[in-house]
Amino acid sequence: MNTRYIDLINQTFYFPQDEFKLEDKNLQFHDIDLMQLVEDYGTPLKFTYLPQISNNINRAKGWFAKALKKHKYKGKYHYCYCTKSSHFKHVLNEALKNDIHIETSSAFDIDIVQKLKSEGKLTDKTYVICNGFKRDKYISNIANLINNGHKNCIPIIDNYEEIDLLSQSIKKKFDIGVRIASEEEPKFEFYTSRLGIGYKNILPFYRSQIRDNKKVKLKMLHFFINTGIRDNAYYWNELSKCLKVYTSLKHICPTLDSLNIGGGFPIKNSLAFDYDYEYMVDEIINQVKLFCEQEEVPVPNIFTEFGSFTVGESGGAIYEVLYQKQQNDREKWNMINSSFITTLPDTWAINKRFIMLPINRWYDSYERVLLGGLTCDSDDYYNSEQHMNAIYLPKYNKEKPLYLGFFNIGAYQETIGGFGGLQHCLIPSPKHILIDRDENGEIKTELFSEQQKSEDLLKILGYNE
Repeated sequence: MNTRYIDLINQTFYFPQDEFKLEDKNLQFHDIDLMQLVEDYGTPLKFTYLPQISNNINRAKGWFAKALKKHKYKGKYHYCYCTKSSHFKHVLNEALKNDIHIETSSAFDIDIVQKLKSEGKLTDKTYVICNGFKRDKYISNIANLINNGHKNCIPIIDNYEEIDLLSQSIKKKFDIGVRIASEEEPKFEFYTSRLGIGYKNILPFYRSQIRDNKKVKLKMLHFFINTGIRDNAYYWNELSKCLKVYTSLKHICPTLDSLNIGGGFPIKNSLAFDYDYEYMVDEIINQVKLFCEQEEVPVPNIFTEFGSFTVGESGGAIYEVLYQKQQNDREKWNMINSSFITTLPDTWAINKRFIMLPINRWYDSYERVLLGGLTCDSDDYYNSEQHMNAIYLPKYNKEKPLYLGFFNIGAYQETIGGFGGLQHCLIPSPKHILIDRDENGEIKTELFSEQQKSEDLLKILGYNE
């Protein structure tokens, strides 16, 4: 009778997979010995596997290069990284090894740009796409960047006042983009995105504020939908509406030469994950070319802004099961030595699910459980997987420690969780490990941050001077 955890996985999924395999009965992630990581650093811990950032960037660039060649597409492709997904220096350092550009969301992002420029990691020719609602500090930082000679900074106009605000601070002629306020899927609580300018208003806006303005040059139309790039009727319909605006605008605006199709490539969130990236890229390029040919306008340069796709699959967390509580006849709670609210806030805030697998004990029998965090908050739990409505793990045995890994958590968790700050119920942030490879391909690890200490939190709270 197949009652072992490994039997469950083999019966349910294709396993092993590219990044996951077993070695000496323990789980490995990109050939990283996770049990060795536990022995070296203890738990709870988070880690970032830096090479996966470069890997995903180059996968996407390869898909677009192939599609452009296949369709004899005359425009260029530019890959941008959305800094809001993870602002950490080690992330930007890795991403910028790959000849990419960046997208910013707020004033302090521009300070990061200036720092990277001073270190020679960005140049004046690097595209800096400035999204978001802009007020005083963001406006002045963008203006400083452009006034000091950054040639490819493109503020994306989000509302009707921003052109005037930028013009007052920028001393020279500058490029701009305009963001389309896309219509959201019917299940959303609102119909039209709060970001950007509505489809029907973009041409009148161009005629009234941009066409005769000698200080600004419209270069880019920016398109993004909240649910991301997916092969469904909603996405293709919104893309078609975007292309109609682009071609109509191109007929009256010769400087317009770029289309930003935003981001939203999904990342792997289940062992059953199935997404044909290459097909989607190919079809997007095909649709853009066909639409432009039909409307008799040149094809645009294509920009993408990938945040989660760039960095998400580089991150992981490892916890230990401390204890099992049998709360009634059916429910068993495995208590982890950390908190989901503080370390994986997306699981609590938007019910997001990540790949969750045990690190060890794959050859033991399994049971259905719920996972509970250490806080005294009833919402601090994790109870289902992306591919099924339950969690199955090797049976709890107080004599045999069980370690759990959560994978592809590299986007947003640190910033949403308030890295380095106060945590719910004062549960400390875990230590964070950076994992890289040397010139010979050997794994090397580095401690990025220690687990928070009591004095760190007391100082923030005002108890320690």
